[in-house]
Amino acid sequence: MGSGVLAGAVPRPWEVTSPLIEVGEYTYYDDPDDPSAFETRNVLDHYGPEKLVIGRFCALGTGVRFVMNGANHRMDGPSTFPFPALGGSWSDHADLLTGLPNRGDTVVGNDVVWFGYDTTVMPGVRIGHGAIVGAGAVVTADVPPYAIVGGNPARVIRTRHRDEDIARLLAVAWWDWPTEHITAHVRTIMSGSIADLEAAAPDTRRGWRPGSGPSSLRPYR
Repeated sequence: MGSGVLAGAVPRPWEVTSPLIEVGEYTYYDDPDDPSAFETRNVLDHYGPEKLVIGRFCALGTGVRFVMNGANHRMDGPSTFPFPALGGSWSDHADLLTGLPNRGDTVVGNDVVWFGYDTTVMPGVRIGHGAIVGAGAVVTADVPPYAIVGGNPARVIRTRHRDEDIARLLAVAWWDWPTEHITAHVRTIMSGSIADLEAAAPDTRRGWRPGSGPSSLRPYR
């Protein structure tokens, strides 16, 4: 399930209980009202079997919402209204709600540094490592690693680094480093060059290699 942190007045363990939600270590949701309600207020129409998977070291701004596949309606008939969902005698037609479009898991990479306020992520979207999602964006399509996106629907505004440097960042995968090694190199991770980051990577001769850390989340490798 992960051991993320919910940021509020006082950080405390992320209270996520659904087996359909996975949250990486050190990821936080910032909500001055009630960050502990993230699972019910910010993950919508989530009935499975698809999962919401969020990587390590992600920062989720207040009001970010993940709309899951349960929000889909039929569009192949005269009306999109979901009569069986309202119960009563209409529930006799529950079979009409089966087989709705399913885009699969919603996946957020590691080090997705910045989800701005009130962003919305639609079903089945994959957001690459290191991306930034601007405030109020509605993300309807996959976001490449280290891209900055904004708008409705969200579009790539620019990338944070050159393509060759993005490849180097994905290869070094600092989010997979042992925690004590990350702690020792916080300044390099936050403000160093890519060459500095590569030089700081753990020694592969001691058993570490990219992808060997606690995160199994690699949607763009």
